[in-house]
Amino acid sequence: MALALAGCSGPVNNQQGYMPEQPVAFSHAVHAGQYGLDCQYCHVGAEKSRHAGVPSTSVCMNCHTQVKTDSPEIQKVAAAVAENKPLAWVRIHRLPDHAYFNHASHVGAGLDCQTCHGPVQEMVRVEQKEPMTMGWCLDCHRDTAAKQVSAPPPSAPRAGELLALSSGAPAPEPLKAPRILQPPTDCSSCHR
Repeated sequence: MALALAGCSGPVNNQQGYMPEQPVAFSHAVHAGQYGLDCQYCHVGAEKSRHAGVPSTSVCMNCHTQVKTDSPEIQKVAAAVAENKPLAWVRIHRLPDHAYFNHASHVGAGLDCQTCHGPVQEMVRVEQKEPMTMGWCLDCHRDTAAKQVSAPPPSAPRAGELLALSSGAPAPEPLKAPRILQPPTDCSSCHR
C-alpha cells in the first residue's frame, strides 16, 4: 500500500485543480455565465438521478444549427451528430467507487451546483475546485445540520397535486412548516 501511495502528490482521490482538455473547447463562462443557461438544461439528470449526466450532442445543436455554425468547435459537434457518435468528454469530478453520491438529493435540497463544482459560470475550461474528500463532504453535512437550513419547496408535484389538476378536485394544502435539512453523517449513507 505504501508503495502505491508513494507516487501521489496529495490525498488519495483528491483531484482538486484537475482541468483536462476536452474534445470540444466548451466555455461554461459563455453558456452558463454570459447567456445564463441553467445547469439542468444540459445536465438533465441532476434533479432526478444519481448522475447529472453529460449532454448529448443533439442538445448542443438545439442552438448551434443556427448560432456560430462556422466555428471550428461547433463543426466538431455537428460532425459528431452527422456520424451519430458521442463526443468523448473527459470526466472531471470523480468520487471513489466505494462512495455513493446522489445528485437528485442534493439538488432537491436546494444546493447550488457551485457549492460543489465551484463558480462554473466563470470557467472557460471546467476545473475541479473543491477537494471532494470525505472530510469535506462531512464538514458540509455537519455545518448544514448545525445551521438548521430549511429546504426549498419540492419542485416535483406532491401526492395528490396532479390528480387535483386533472380531476378538478381541491389541491392539497400547501406545506406550512419548512422542511429542515438533516444531511446524514453515518457511514452507511455514503458507503453502501
